[in-house]
Formats: sequence, C-alpha cells, structure tokens
Amino acid sequence: MIPDLIQVLAATEEASSGPDVGKILGQFVQYGMVGVFALLMVLGIVVPKWAMTALTTEKDNWRLAFEQERAAHQVTREQLIAAQASVDTANEQGRAMVQLLERLGHRPETTGSA
Repeated sequence: MIPDLIQVLAATEEASSGPDVGKILGQFVQYGMVGVFALLMVLGIVVPKWAMTALTTEKDNWRLAFEQERAAHQVTREQLIAAQASVDTANEQGRAMVQLLERLGHRPETTGSA
C-alpha cells in the first residue's frame, strides 16, 4: 500500500504545472551555509565586491553628469533672464521714442488694407 501511495504522489507531482519553489529552495538549503549563500546570491541579496564597486562608480558618474547638466541649465537660465531684461529695455525705449515723435507732431503712417 505504501509503494502505491508513493507512486501516486510522484505521478501527481510530475503532473503539476510549473516548478515547485519549495523543492528548489530545499535543494539549495540542503547544502547548509553554502546553499544559503548561493540562494542569497541568486536572489541578489548578496552581491560580489566587484559588482558593488562597479555600481557605485556608475552611480557617482551619473551624479556628476547630473550636477554638470544642472549647472549648464542654470547658466542658460541666467542668460535668458539677461536677454529678457535687454528686450524689456528696448521695448521701453521704443515706447518712449513713439511718444516723443507724437509730441513733436509726427503721426504714424498705416500702410496696407485695414
């Protein structure tokens, strides 16, 4: 009776779809600390020093690039503010010139169809 039960359980296990995660974890853990360490490596919890060094270097490079880009954009913003100030000055000078010409008796000529 027991051998028949084992055969039925084995057939049921083979018929199930997908991998049995418990069985896979059990295979790793059965080797003790080496199995646990291998499992942690597979899961990405423990990483080698060379991988961590590479990631840290990449992070520092991205941060440096971000800081340089932000500084460049700050210079662009300052230049746009200066350009806007000169445009505002030019507009004000144009208005003053129009008022002066109107006071002197010159009227603007309109050309084209209205």
